[in-house]
Amino acid sequence: MAARTLARGMGTFFKDCEHPQSRWSKCPHEYKIRYRSAAGKQTEESGFGTQDKAIARLTEVYNQKKSAPQSQSKAERIQKYGRMRFEEYVEEWKAGQRHLAASSLRHLDSLLEHHLYPALGSRRMNSFDHKVVDGFIRTMERNGAGLATQSNAFDKLRAVLLDAHRLGLFSDNPMDGVKPPQYDPARAVIPSLEQLRAIRTAGDDAFKLVIDLMSGCGLRNGEAYAVNLNNLVADDVYRITEQVVLSTRKYGPLKHRKAGEYRDVPLPARIRETIQWYAEKYGTVDGYLLRQETDPRKPYPHWGMDNQWRRIRASGKVDIPEGMVLYGNRHFYASNCLSHGIPITGVAEWMGHKSVDVTFKIYRHLLPGSIGKAAQVLNMALAA
Repeated sequence: MAARTLARGMGTFFKDCEHPQSRWSKCPHEYKIRYRSAAGKQTEESGFGTQDKAIARLTEVYNQKKSAPQSQSKAERIQKYGRMRFEEYVEEWKAGQRHLAASSLRHLDSLLEHHLYPALGSRRMNSFDHKVVDGFIRTMERNGAGLATQSNAFDKLRAVLLDAHRLGLFSDNPMDGVKPPQYDPARAVIPSLEQLRAIRTAGDDAFKLVIDLMSGCGLRNGEAYAVNLNNLVADDVYRITEQVVLSTRKYGPLKHRKAGEYRDVPLPARIRETIQWYAEKYGTVDGYLLRQETDPRKPYPHWGMDNQWRRIRASGKVDIPEGMVLYGNRHFYASNCLSHGIPITGVAEWMGHKSVDVTFKIYRHLLPGSIGKAAQVLNMALAA
């Protein structure tokens, strides 16, 4: 593989093929470029149809590096950021969290305002170590913060300090050796199959559609409200692409995902029939089945389903387990999967959990089998 080097510091362009350099202008393969980024890291880019386009990109990168201020040395970074107050550092760090959805940013701001800043806001960044982090956890415990809040605040602090550690502010990671708060979600209240059958027919047709999507495909409330006929990507696959966001009442990206990302879930035949039945009966707007009743231009509102759920519970006409909320219909989906031997890794992926640990913490009591049962199975295999 030959390569052509331009002026000093600009990088090189080449073709990763068997043709000699003299044939590049007629060769169908695309050009690639290689250069050093502003941080000194060797970088490659591909997809340039002509030599001129490759050179133009190298020139653009070179000019950007020339116009940018000289990169700071490690000692300068440590001096600058080490003296920063935690609150000041976080505000700069937060500006780089462009991947966070609006709701996630609001949650972050709430944790900062009520927990992280009061305890750590004025602390210099170079003073953090494992004792400071552990002390912060104890402070939250003394203040009566719930375990879920403790866990979320700890995660945000860990993200900030990891960023500082990468800059070189700490010789040792201040999170090393710190035991994080042990958030253990309350056991989910799940309806039986008989109860679910009664629940799904207790409201209007939109209610039945939402309950089927939650209990049969594992959709979250807002994801079910955004159900779209165009998302039937196969006879047995539904693609979840968006949700109706509670705070904005608009369509937005899925939880834990960026705009445009999706997840595919198994689509039982009965749920597919419900979707098609509803679409045929009421029609769609740009493929959407559910819209605001008083203004079809707007997404279906969360309060529409919440109000129905409260009325159904208050009527006492349907057998609903004590403590069950609307979300319990999604819990039924997990229970149905796990009780029939579907791997928890698949369940976690289809439910859109951030990690399989979340699925395990919520539904571990539903996993079939026990130590005794496992011993019997293993013994049968050994005796065969």
